[in-house]
Amino acid sequence: MLSPFLDSDIGHFLAAATSEGWICGKWEMEFLLQTFPQGCLVKRADSELQGYITSLRHDKSGWIGNLLVAPESRRGGIGTELMQGALQALLDAGVETVWLTASAKGVELYKKLGFIPVDSINRWVGEGGGGRSWSPAAPCDTEMIRHVDSAGWGDRRDALLAVTGNRGHVICGNHSFVCIQHWEQGTQLGPWGTLFEGHAAALLESALAAAGTNVFLDVPAGNLMAAALLTRKGFSIRGSNTLMYLGAKPKYSPHKVFALASMGSMG
Repeated sequence: MLSPFLDSDIGHFLAAATSEGWICGKWEMEFLLQTFPQGCLVKRADSELQGYITSLRHDKSGWIGNLLVAPESRRGGIGTELMQGALQALLDAGVETVWLTASAKGVELYKKLGFIPVDSINRWVGEGGGGRSWSPAAPCDTEMIRHVDSAGWGDRRDALLAVTGNRGHVICGNHSFVCIQHWEQGTQLGPWGTLFEGHAAALLESALAAAGTNVFLDVPAGNLMAAALLTRKGFSIRGSNTLMYLGAKPKYSPHKVFALASMGSMG
């Protein structure tokens, strides 16, 4: 039987996630547990935590992330059980499309559950300006941000945009926006969306000026403009996962998605 993911489990999960080299924080887990608790589950054996999974409902779509099984408990079906539990919670909530990013090892598992590969997500790393030349910008139009983000993902993701924007700061351009989030490991760019590719270069210049020295972002491989801009700035790819979906085919436009909002766990 699966159990609810509790606030008291967050510390144990973060320790396990750190050992896997993941980038995630307490704020993120608290947001997930508050927003969609029925889709955040753990597998327990007596007092031992054997596995974790989180999920998040947007509007008509949802996202599954943070599937982690303790090394000593792997290859026993726990990962599949957790996946099925989170997936059922999303479907029961009326979600039509479920997203996730899969490592090379996880792709076949997710294909067996019906997930379809649609793109790759590349982790780009490079250098920013150290934040020395940044000054607070005028407030952004929240509805514009929602519209641009929805144009890329085919769904409204209001809660996710709000939580990432509130923990970082957002720079807006003409039908475009980028959020700058600070982590212990460096500065993340994302979410980053642009309706018209020609507006992306200026926004990137502003974001890098405001960012710390170490910068990273997760970018759809299908966005060739993003790859060209980042390459010109000296960024390079340090890893890649497969973007997959289950259910109704999404109105996904990768050329409008320049970076994800989270490092794989929320979309």
